[in-house]
Amino acid sequence: MDRVIIFDTTLRDGEQSPGCSMNHEEKLRMAAVLDEMGVDVIEAGFPIASKGDFESVKAIAGTVKNATIAGLCRAKKDDIQAAADSLAPAKSRRIHTFISTSPLHMEFKLNMTPEQVLEAIHDSVSFARQFTDDVEWSAEDGSRTEDDFLCRAVETAIKAGATTINIPDTVGYALPDDYAAKFRMLIERVPNIDKAILSVHCHNDLGMAVANSLAGIRAGARQIECTINGIGERAGNAALEEIVMAIRTRNHVLPYTNNIDTTKITNASQTLSSITGFSVQPNKAIVGANAFAHESGIHQDGMLKNAATYEIMTPESVGLSKSELVMGKHSGRHAFRKRLEGLGHKLGENELQDAFIRFKDLADHQKHIGDDDLHALVVRK
Repeated sequence: MDRVIIFDTTLRDGEQSPGCSMNHEEKLRMAAVLDEMGVDVIEAGFPIASKGDFESVKAIAGTVKNATIAGLCRAKKDDIQAAADSLAPAKSRRIHTFISTSPLHMEFKLNMTPEQVLEAIHDSVSFARQFTDDVEWSAEDGSRTEDDFLCRAVETAIKAGATTINIPDTVGYALPDDYAAKFRMLIERVPNIDKAILSVHCHNDLGMAVANSLAGIRAGARQIECTINGIGERAGNAALEEIVMAIRTRNHVLPYTNNIDTTKITNASQTLSSITGFSVQPNKAIVGANAFAHESGIHQDGMLKNAATYEIMTPESVGLSKSELVMGKHSGRHAFRKRLEGLGHKLGENELQDAFIRFKDLADHQKHIGDDDLHALVVRK
């Protein structure tokens, strides 16, 4: 009951980010990385969207060794048929179908009544079950769906054969307490809820995607839908690396397990960045360039004495070799001395003080101080 399924949608929702589209070979390369790191379900694409998407999903389905491969489809027979055909080569396959359930979406996007939506849920899930026993149903805009109707929709989907029920915060509107309450409500009110796994899928429009995802898990969901580097529509999705490392680091309050090899996180992040051309912001949690870098003299001094003073996880745990003590205007004498010794310079106290004064003067005018700069400071008299 404490096992959390990691459902990665980098290749589907992530690829829908403006500028993040991937070609066939790039999708295959990224799928292999996700499979190697232990992702349980890889959502490989939206097969009906284009011939290229169909072929990519089919190729991934035929090459991935361990993960279940999922294809997304609307509540339409043509979509579902395309997903089924593209997933046919997979050792383990999932059809993921969805329809909007919020009053706003039903009226303005679908132009359908609630009863028509319930009928579409039943028909689409029933049709998908003809191709696989693993069917996921999603209530698009679930976080803004009225509770009574959401209960009816979820019950209908499970009766029709859905084995995973996803309640997305499609527009990033929810707060953690709101989102957790949705799952507790469904668990209490839907009579057949025990026949399906509940799933979270959160967007980051208010910066709450990871917090909401974890809140959903604590409320009873057991699948998290996420992406590498948090890429996705608009402000992005919940970041896989943040979720996994939060569970690992705070396991005493998040007592769940997953199958991710965290030492492969950095490689996955860098591979995706190289494919999409989207660099990660330096202060991004877990995978940003500054995540394990320290410039402040107080922090550097603590790090040299015991890394746990300023790091709650080790760089090795996410696939880095070491932390970095960055030389800059905020660095102290202790870190300065250690860096010089690492470069082969052992100075007496007077020489060290003179070099440190020159270093501080240089750092006031230059943002980045490299090893070559430090060598020059020492040899200069």
